[in-house]
Amino acid sequence: MSCNSISLSFLQSSWATTQRRQLSSVTRLNAPALRPRRLVIEANSRTRTEDRVARHSRIRKKVEGTPERPRLCVFRSNKHIYVQVIDDSKMHTLASASTMQKPISEEFDYSSGPTVDVAKRVGEAIAKACLEKGITKVAFDRGGYPYHGRIEALANAAREHGLQF
Repeated sequence: MSCNSISLSFLQSSWATTQRRQLSSVTRLNAPALRPRRLVIEANSRTRTEDRVARHSRIRKKVEGTPERPRLCVFRSNKHIYVQVIDDSKMHTLASASTMQKPISEEFDYSSGPTVDVAKRVGEAIAKACLEKGITKVAFDRGGYPYHGRIEALANAAREHGLQF
């Protein structure tokens, strides 16, 4: 009988150690659940400029400037409007116009940025520069900006003065 009691005590001690291990692992797993967690709310990290650049890259997948039909690219800042006619196959600017050029900047006195009237004048200037170089057809790249307001006025003025989109 002494042999049986020894083997039983061995079983009891091994059973007790496994129970302790299981209990400690359960408490370790549940311990973070018992602590209060901090709720972190993050703001949208994309800015308006990043959204515009993403729109512009989507447009650039479809609009490409060729020697026969170069790309008319528009950039609008708070103070100025810039327009370039670009041949993407050679990576070469064929013509450009902006509100920083003297004829346009002297004609209009705008202190709070370019208006629709200024955009019309820039559209006329780019159309004139393109026609002088023999460019009649262009692919319009609005640069990710909505086709509204200054961008629309610039495009319409360029169309009225001889450019074909």
